[in-house]
Amino acid sequence: MRRAGRRSRQAPEGNPMENGVGREVEASEPPAAEGAPNARPSRPRPRLVFHTQLAHGSPTGRIEGFTNVKELYTKIAEVFGISPTEILFCTLNTHKVDMQKLLGGQIGLEDFIFAHVRGETKEVEVTKTEDALGLTITDNGAGYAFIKRIKEGSIINRLQTVCVGDSIEAINDHTIVGCRHYEVARMLRELPRAQPFTLRLVQPKKAFDMIGQRTRTSKSPSEGRVSSGKETLRLRAQGPATLEDGPSPFEEEAACRVDDLLESYMGIRDSELASTMVEAAKESPGAAQLARDLDSVLGEFAFPQEFVAEVWAAVCHSKEVQK
Repeated sequence: MRRAGRRSRQAPEGNPMENGVGREVEASEPPAAEGAPNARPSRPRPRLVFHTQLAHGSPTGRIEGFTNVKELYTKIAEVFGISPTEILFCTLNTHKVDMQKLLGGQIGLEDFIFAHVRGETKEVEVTKTEDALGLTITDNGAGYAFIKRIKEGSIINRLQTVCVGDSIEAINDHTIVGCRHYEVARMLRELPRAQPFTLRLVQPKKAFDMIGQRTRTSKSPSEGRVSSGKETLRLRAQGPATLEDGPSPFEEEAACRVDDLLESYMGIRDSELASTMVEAAKESPGAAQLARDLDSVLGEFAFPQEFVAEVWAAVCHSKEVQK
């Protein structure tokens, strides 16, 4: 889907830079032969390089040349000599299991990436005494669904062994690895009441207390700013990654509202999905057309009509608020 109102440029690939973070400059054209007529200076282009660590403690590595989340995990795994399937999710600028700092489809050019890897496996028996378990599910874009939020006072909240950040590996010994978050949420909703079931969970490996949170200000003086901080690398499920300007206040407000609707209707949170729906709404003349647009690009979600109407209303309200 076209991202309206933003400038984007294909992100080139290359070798790691020698100094700094974010990007370095190299020539995009070979130099003209000496003495050649009308010789023009070469045009610089950015080479994007990001710093990364394992959240539980590791040396700092550098990665580049990825265009989607799966490739990102592969690059991180290569740096640290682990399998990509060991990575449960990534956070930006903090080693903590902070669901507000989850890596999604966009990475700021100065963001520091922390990879949370598989820790201990645990099983817990749950009896569904209510229709809702109190879980909000998200996924890492590479086959693992995990718990993003636990509602206070809910069934799951009363089970101390279940934590935010735990990956759901199986339901009643039926593996759900490779399933999207909305599929897992649907499976949990469809479980019968009063019948116990078992969740097999994998918790992220615990971070050492001595590791401090890395922020943009932790760079050395030689690692100067590379952008205004609003420019981001957007990862695509298909096609190359692109550099884009950050979202406008209206887009941020609307995406937040749509993400809240996703949680209330479907039991999932997905900021990138919410942003995609906002962009579709911006280009639609009304709720009916939005429903058709969403069905054409996100048909697997099977959004009900009343939900699409709520999305349209939320986007329109956000637009009015930001005027």
